[in-house]
Amino acid sequence: MHKKLFHVTGSLLLALIIVTNIQAQPSAPVADDFLPKDYLTKDFHAGRRDAARQMMPENSVMVVFAYPTRTFSNDVEYLYHQNPDMYYFSGYKEPHSVLLIFKDEQKDSLGNTYKEMLFVQKRNAQAEQWTGRRLGTEGAKEKLGIPMSFNGEDFANMNIEFSKFDKIIFDRFPDDVPNGFGKADLHDLIEQFKEKSKMPEKPGSDKRFDNRLYRDLTAQLREIKTPEEMSLIRKAVEISCRGQNEVMRTVHPDMSELEIQGLHEYVHKRYGAEEVGYGSIVGAGENGCILHYMENTKTKVGTSMILMDVGAEYHGYTADVTRTVPVDGKFSDEERTIYQLVYDAQEAAFKTLKDGSTWSDASKAAQDIIADGLLKLGIIKNRADVRKYYPHGLGHHIGLDVHDRGTYQKLKKDMVITIEPGIYIPEGSDCDKKWWSIAVRIEDDALITENGYELLSHFAPRKIEDIEKMIAEKSVLDNYKLPPLESGKKKGF
Repeated sequence: MHKKLFHVTGSLLLALIIVTNIQAQPSAPVADDFLPKDYLTKDFHAGRRDAARQMMPENSVMVVFAYPTRTFSNDVEYLYHQNPDMYYFSGYKEPHSVLLIFKDEQKDSLGNTYKEMLFVQKRNAQAEQWTGRRLGTEGAKEKLGIPMSFNGEDFANMNIEFSKFDKIIFDRFPDDVPNGFGKADLHDLIEQFKEKSKMPEKPGSDKRFDNRLYRDLTAQLREIKTPEEMSLIRKAVEISCRGQNEVMRTVHPDMSELEIQGLHEYVHKRYGAEEVGYGSIVGAGENGCILHYMENTKTKVGTSMILMDVGAEYHGYTADVTRTVPVDGKFSDEERTIYQLVYDAQEAAFKTLKDGSTWSDASKAAQDIIADGLLKLGIIKNRADVRKYYPHGLGHHIGLDVHDRGTYQKLKKDMVITIEPGIYIPEGSDCDKKWWSIAVRIEDDALITENGYELLSHFAPRKIEDIEKMIAEKSVLDNYKLPPLESGKKKGF
């Protein structure tokens, strides 16, 4: 891949910004008939901005920056992933941008009123040939429904009187914002914001600048899912479960962890999921005891259990589903005992879930089951030692982030959470060797309802007998065969 040499340069005079913005410029890309039809609509994003305004204090402005681009290797960048807040409030997916949401209507020099401003990447035919189409200002106006959309380079000359606001609400800036993409890159936009708002160098010295309010406000909004969001989350969860099912049907001892990861992610993409919501965790045997194991480099998984924590991301929304299954098709006595204990703990947690219950209610129910079970099996000597083998929390919100924004207080109707108890007994643990290298996590996604919960991830089996039954089934992937690689063979001439 060639190094990108094309950068947006130049700046318009403030007097020309509003006038010339309506003049002819490259039109937004024509919609492709074969693109997905179930993206969030501009009405959804407008509704989220209105919801934020209702929660914002009087005479305030909220400022949302895009996430930075990040280098993968030399001059190659990682596939860009937008700041979920920017996407949530605008629908804009490109870097080098900033969104302003005003509590009250504002007026420009021509007397036009507006409640938000979006500054985006400028259209650039040469750059777009290399890195993809850009919406530009006209695209942002039409497709995102934000009339006051400008090129990023206009931000420097835009007369925004931040001094008049009682509160300036914004998130902490990322630590890894690169500088060098030219004028109006994210680095410049942040620096211009600091200058325009006269932000003090010492955090907290001016109470008008509020990071905590930003986090609290966005957490309260994003933890409650709308019907539009639920449609995408349901699809992400079902796709993840379908991946788990096909791997259960296909898995055998000669597979590698990477191959199993690839099968999961192939199924995801076959159903239209663009990405995984986090690094796929595929840990066989002892590797399952590493909570965030992502190397997935074991060349043969063997006959032990395999822990598969893999979640599809569909149109920005991620699932988070974990299944632990015996590669040879049958749980051993020890595996069955530990698995059933985790299953019972998950069931106990499920029973606490409803509108108004708390995270601690569910956590205590699960931990009590695991502590009592490990004590009875002689794996621990007192209940306080349970954290040696169950070292993580019970769950978290999911949505635009796999660990989604939330207040983590009482559970409320229309929250989507994970319930994921686990037991991990590494080799060398202070217990009978027959338990060593057993790792079990069962993770499911649940929608909180008024009187209980809906198990969204019911598509993938959880019970021991159902898992063993599915492993015995045939898979549509069973007959795929790849020829052996020949790169290691020497060729004679």
